[in-house]
Amino acid sequence: MAAALGLCRARLSSWLPQAAPSRGSHWQSSVLAFRASLPMRAQPKKKKKVDVKREQAQKDRMKKKIKKLEKAAPELIPIEDFITPVKYSDSNRVRSLPDLSPEETERRVLLLKKWCLFKQKQDNTEKKAIQSMVEAQQEALKELRLESEELYQAAIRRDEGLFPFEREGPSYTPPLPGYDPPEGKCVDITKVYTQ
Repeated sequence: MAAALGLCRARLSSWLPQAAPSRGSHWQSSVLAFRASLPMRAQPKKKKKVDVKREQAQKDRMKKKIKKLEKAAPELIPIEDFITPVKYSDSNRVRSLPDLSPEETERRVLLLKKWCLFKQKQDNTEKKAIQSMVEAQQEALKELRLESEELYQAAIRRDEGLFPFEREGPSYTPPLPGYDPPEGKCVDITKVYTQ
């Protein structure tokens, strides 16, 4: 069986054209020979015919547009938040305050004086408390220095863990029970400006 197969191969190989050894050129290889490095043979793309008149007209149009843009400055888009509407700038719209009675005016003046006196006393007590704490701290540091220099240096060293203070709050707001959100459509009234 193997001998018959070998004889069949020998007969078939004599019918196929043998690839002649090439001189190192990959262009002159046989059509039946398969090479992986062969470039794809495709037709070159046909060049489009250039219409000179059309191209010149397009260039002229572009030049005209450029000249037009250079002559007229571009229109600035107004920022509507900075423009006060006319209905609010009317000088007749002045809110008149009601006239106060002399008793009400006197009551408000006395109330303001009492408030100022209260805040002044509060400020003085806070300043005295801070001053007494600073004095006690200085006295304690003097006593500590007499006891041990190492403890004193450790006491006056800055604590980097005090500041900055960071805190993370709730990551989401819980829903309100029984809240029915309103449904409606949004009308976009944004003005579109073209340059």
